[in-house]
Amino acid sequence: MKPISICLLLCVCFLFSCKKKTERSIHDFDQIKEKGELNIITLNSSTSYFIYKEEPMGYDYDLAQDFCDHYGLKLNVKVAENVHRLIEMLNNGEGDLIAFAVPIQNELKDSITYCGLQQITHQVLVQSSNKGDTIIQDVTELIGKEVYVEGNTKYHQRLLNLDSELGGGIKIHPVSEDTITSEDLIEMVALGKIKYTIADEYIAKLNRTYFKNINISLQVSFEQRSSWAVRKDTPDLAKALDDWFAENGNTPVYRSIIKKYFELSKQPFEGDYEIPKNLPKGAVSIYDDLFKKHAKGTKYDWHFLAAICYHESRFLNNLTSWAGAAGIMGLMPRTAASLGLKSEDRMNPDLSIGAAVDLLDRLDKIFRKVDNMQEREKFILAAYNAGNGHINDAQALASKYGANPYVWEGNVQKYLELKSNPEYYNDSVCKSGYFRGGETMKYVNSVLSTTERFKRISEKK
Repeated sequence: MKPISICLLLCVCFLFSCKKKTERSIHDFDQIKEKGELNIITLNSSTSYFIYKEEPMGYDYDLAQDFCDHYGLKLNVKVAENVHRLIEMLNNGEGDLIAFAVPIQNELKDSITYCGLQQITHQVLVQSSNKGDTIIQDVTELIGKEVYVEGNTKYHQRLLNLDSELGGGIKIHPVSEDTITSEDLIEMVALGKIKYTIADEYIAKLNRTYFKNINISLQVSFEQRSSWAVRKDTPDLAKALDDWFAENGNTPVYRSIIKKYFELSKQPFEGDYEIPKNLPKGAVSIYDDLFKKHAKGTKYDWHFLAAICYHESRFLNNLTSWAGAAGIMGLMPRTAASLGLKSEDRMNPDLSIGAAVDLLDRLDKIFRKVDNMQEREKFILAAYNAGNGHINDAQALASKYGANPYVWEGNVQKYLELKSNPEYYNDSVCKSGYFRGGETMKYVNSVLSTTERFKRISEKK
C-alpha cells in the first residue's frame, strides 16, 4: 500500500474513532432515561440527605426521588464532603446532578448550569422565645447583646460586618470548638444556655420543628440565591428539571415534602403519661395482654415492650410520625416490610408488637458482642430509634479514638452525639453519614426510665 493511502486510512480511522468517542461521551437526559438511572451528588446534612432508621431521606433527596418517580428512574446517591467537592465531582462525571442548593455565583456559570430547585434564603437571628423573653425586632437592638456563632464561618463574617455597619457594640463570641455546629448553638438557645445565634433561614426553620421556643423572624443578611446544578453539557437534563419544578412546585406531594421537614413537629409528645382511670389497678395500657403475650419466651420484660410503645406512640394507634413511622410500635415502612408486614399491618397492634419483638431480636444479634444484657439493651434501644447503621458508626468511631465500642455511656453514646459534626460523619469509618444523635440519647434514657416506672405501677396490684 502506498504511503499516501496509509495516511488517508489512518486519518479516516482517527476521525471515525473521535466521532464514536464523542457519541459515547454524550450523557444528557435521553441517555439517562435509556439507562434508567439518575446519579445525584449531595451533602450529608439535616436538610439535604441523611439516613434515619435505615431509610434515606432529606428535603433534597425526597425532591430528587419524586423527580425520578415521575420519569421511572432509579435514584443513586453519592455524598460529597463539602460544596467544593460537589462541583468537582459533577464536572468529573461522578454524577448527573447536584441535588443540593449551592450558592449562585457568576464565576461558576461557565462550568455548571443552575437549574431545578431554586431557593432564596438569608441569615436570621435565632433567639429564645420563652414566656417573658423580649424579642429583638431590629438589628440595632443587638448592640450590647452577646451573640454566639461558629468561628471562621459565613455567620461569623456576617456578624462582624453587621457590627461594623452599626458602629460596634455587638458582643460577638466565636465558638472555636470543633465539636460545636450551628445546630448545636440553636439547641443551646432553646435550652437557655445562650440567648442568640445566627443561622440560615432554612436550617433555622427545620430546627424550629424540634424546638418550639425559638424565634427566627429577624433577617440579618441580604438574600442569597442558591440552586441545584448540572454540567454545561446536559442542557436537556437542565430543561427537564426546570420544567418539572415549574409544573410540580405547588402539588400536594411537593407541599407535603416541605411540610415534612420544615413544619411537622419532630417532638410530638409532651408531658407525662397519665394512666387512664378506667384501667384495672396495676395496668399501664389497654395493650398489656398483648405485651405479655409477645414477651413470653423472650429475653424482654413486657414492661420494656410497653415502654418502647409509650415513647413511640403514647399507646395511640392512629399516628404516623413526620418520618413515616406508624402504628403503636412506630415501625418504618421498609423495616416493617423486612419483618414480613404490609404497610397497613403496622396499624394492627398485635402484628405491630410481634414485629417489634422480631426487630429487637434482630438487633440483639447485631450487638451480641456486648456481653452484659442490661448494657446491650441500650444499644438495642438506640438502634431501634436511629437504625443500627448509626450505632455501628458510633462504635467504629469509638474504636478509632480509643473508647470502648461495647460500652454505651461515655463511649459509644459520645460518638453518636458527635455524628452531627462533619468532622465525624465524614470520617472514613462512618457508613451512614450525618445523624442527630442527641434525640437518640434521650430516647434510650427515657425508655429505660419508663420501664422502671411501669414496673412500679404493676407492683401496686
